[in-house]
Amino acid sequence: MSALTFSFDFSCPFAYLASTQIEQVAADCGADLQVRPFLLGGVFRARGVAQNLAGTLSAPKAAHNLADMHRHAELFDVPFAMPPGHPFRTVTALRVLLVVDAEADDPSGRAMLPLMHAIYRAYWVDGVDISDDAALASVLEGVADADRAGLDAAELLARAQAQPIKDRLRALTDAALAAGVFGAPAMVVDSTGPFGDEEAGPTLFWGQDRLDWIRLALGAALPPRPAPSASAPVEVWFDYSSPFTYFGVARARAFLGDAIVWRPMFLGGVFKALGGPLVPLHTVNEAKRRYLVTDMQRQATEAGVPFQWPSRFPLNTIAALRVTLYVLSRPDFADRVEPLIHALFRLCWVDDADPTDLAGLAACCDSVGLPGEEIVAATRDPGVKHSLFAATDAAVERGVFGAPTFVVDPEGDPQLFWGNDRLALVARAARRG
Repeated sequence: MSALTFSFDFSCPFAYLASTQIEQVAADCGADLQVRPFLLGGVFRARGVAQNLAGTLSAPKAAHNLADMHRHAELFDVPFAMPPGHPFRTVTALRVLLVVDAEADDPSGRAMLPLMHAIYRAYWVDGVDISDDAALASVLEGVADADRAGLDAAELLARAQAQPIKDRLRALTDAALAAGVFGAPAMVVDSTGPFGDEEAGPTLFWGQDRLDWIRLALGAALPPRPAPSASAPVEVWFDYSSPFTYFGVARARAFLGDAIVWRPMFLGGVFKALGGPLVPLHTVNEAKRRYLVTDMQRQATEAGVPFQWPSRFPLNTIAALRVTLYVLSRPDFADRVEPLIHALFRLCWVDDADPTDLAGLAACCDSVGLPGEEIVAATRDPGVKHSLFAATDAAVERGVFGAPTFVVDPEGDPQLFWGNDRLALVARAARRG
C-alpha cells in the first residue's frame, strides 16, 4: 500500500480546502494516509519568507487569491469564509493535536483527524480566533470525548505546553523542511512519479490544486474531461516570456474550444505597473525553486508538449509580441493567428532560439504560411509599437497581474483566473456563461 502524507498548518486556507478532500483521495486510491501537523511560520522563517505572506501581494493578486479560495470551496462543496482577523496564531492548536496523537499511540496520526477538522471549521468557517485559549477551549469542548482522547479542554490545553509536545511540533517542522516543504498544504506520495518522469520514492506535491495529480501518482484514473462547451468568450492574456503560459496556451483549445480571444501583453510592463519584481521566479526561495522546476516538467507532460528551459532566460519577447499584434490586426491573417502563437512559444520554450532575432521571427511566420519579412518590417511602424503599450495598459486595467490570465465574459460579468492550472475552473465558468 502506498503512503500519502498530509502536512498542514491551520493558518493556511488552501490547506483547509485540501483537508476536506484528503481522506477521500486516500480512500479512493487505497493509500495509507499519514497526518503530520507542522508550524508554517517556522518553515517560512527558515526559508526567508514573510510571516504574513498574503500581506505582500499586490491588490489584484490578493483579490484573485480570495476568489480562488471561494471557487475551490464551491468546487469541493464545502463552506468557507475569510476570518476578519486572519492570520491567527496556531501553535497551541497544533500542539493540542499532538497531545491527542500521543494518547492514541498511532504512528499514522489519523487519530488527530476529527479534531483537525473541528479546528479547521472553527477557523475557516466560523471565524474563531483559535489563538485565544478560551475560544480554542470552546472548540475542543464541542468535539466528542472519543475524538479528544478522553481529555477535557483544560487538560488538553495544559498538556499542550509540556516540553515533549513542544519538541514534537518542532521535530515535525524540521522534518517538513528536510522533505523540501516550503508551504502548505504539502503532500508526499511514496510511489512512482505521477507521469512516469520521476524515480520511485517520495514525491512532493504542493497545494489543493494538485489533488488530481496525487490520484495519478497513486495509480487512480481521472474522469474524462468534459468536451469544450463555452457560453461566454474567454480572453487569454499571454506573453511568450512565461513557461506556465506556454503550457496554458497549449491546453487552452481543449478546454475552451472556440471561445478564445487572444490578448498579447508585455508581462514585464504589467509587473512594473504593479510595483512587483520583474522576474518573480528569481525571488522564490531555493526549496520552492526546486519544486517549481519539477512542477513545470509535470505541467509540460500534462499538456503533451516538449519543454526546455531557455539558456537566455528571462526572455526579451517585445519583438515577438509586436509580430503577434500585427498579425491579429490583419483580418486576412485570422486563420494563422493561433498557429503563429504556438510556433512562437515553441521558438522560446523548445528550440531555445532568441526571440529578439528578427530573421528567426520571420522564419517562424513563414513556417505557418505568413509573409515573414513583410510582417517583421511592419512591426517597426510606430503604430504597432504603440499597440503593445496599449495592450499592456489594457491588461493592467482588466486586473491582470501575471500570465497566463483568463477572463471569462470580459464585456459582461468578467471573472479573472490566473494560471495554467486553473483551466478546468475557467472552462467551468465559461460553460455557465
